[in-house]
Amino acid sequence: MANVTFSSPVMPRDITVYAVAGDRGTLLGLAKAHNIPIPFDCQDGECGSCLVEVKHLSPHVRSGLALTEKEKEMLKQLGKITKAEIMDAEVNDMPPKHRLACQCFVRNEDIFVSFEGDMTLPVKGPALSIAAAIYKGGVQIKTLDDFLSYAVQVEEDAAIHFEQLSETMAACGNADVAALFSDLGRYSRLHLAEARAKCSRKNITVTLPSSSAWPDNESPERTALWAADPSMARLGALKAALQGERRGFEFYYAIAGTTKDPEIREVAKEFVREETEHVEKLKQWIEQEEAAVRAKAETTVS
Repeated sequence: MANVTFSSPVMPRDITVYAVAGDRGTLLGLAKAHNIPIPFDCQDGECGSCLVEVKHLSPHVRSGLALTEKEKEMLKQLGKITKAEIMDAEVNDMPPKHRLACQCFVRNEDIFVSFEGDMTLPVKGPALSIAAAIYKGGVQIKTLDDFLSYAVQVEEDAAIHFEQLSETMAACGNADVAALFSDLGRYSRLHLAEARAKCSRKNITVTLPSSSAWPDNESPERTALWAADPSMARLGALKAALQGERRGFEFYYAIAGTTKDPEIREVAKEFVREETEHVEKLKQWIEQEEAAVRAKAETTVS
């Protein structure tokens, strides 16, 4: 039985997997089986996207060798292995620090695997509502100008909404949540600037749709009714923000999946990738906040 601990900046916490040596093959296979987001592309040692750093936790057991020729070549191209390390691997049975997860097989040893996680991983989108595959917010998107104008409206509405919530919470005396909404408002302003930059690069003249163009007269990220409860905690505020971001994601996702215009589809996919990052970041914050709440509760009890 081997204990394999995965660690990355894109993960809210380290995850240890108990693996029977050889049962799941490579590190990448083990990671995929447990939803560990190691980046990958070719899965055949020829792209280098699944680069990881492996620490062997037992000083007396180091059996994760079996460097293939293509792995050695790719590690050399990436500048992640030296001639001395290659010599150590081939002559002294000393494995190198860096490996390709798709080429490194799990052995009967405890290891710590770290990776950046921000290169080429095919992004897994957040959970979708049943209507996501067909949802377009009740709008008719016919041209790229239309789409980017609606996108600007979505991002601008989100920023305004967070700013209004921040002001309301401040007026209620809830400074902590007011500050959180203020931060989220600033992030939304950055997203808005990115959307406007796309318009500028494609020479789009933005014509914001009227409120009546949306169902219930509100754009996707404003559809959730977020009550300005003076007692709202950070966790509740983050969950409210996540609900809105998911709606925004679904809007872009549906456009990308239903439009017949290839240019609109390509740009919509860019927004899908960006919104996925926003959703995943909020989910990480929620997990961290939930952990903090649990820790505080345990401290209070003890």
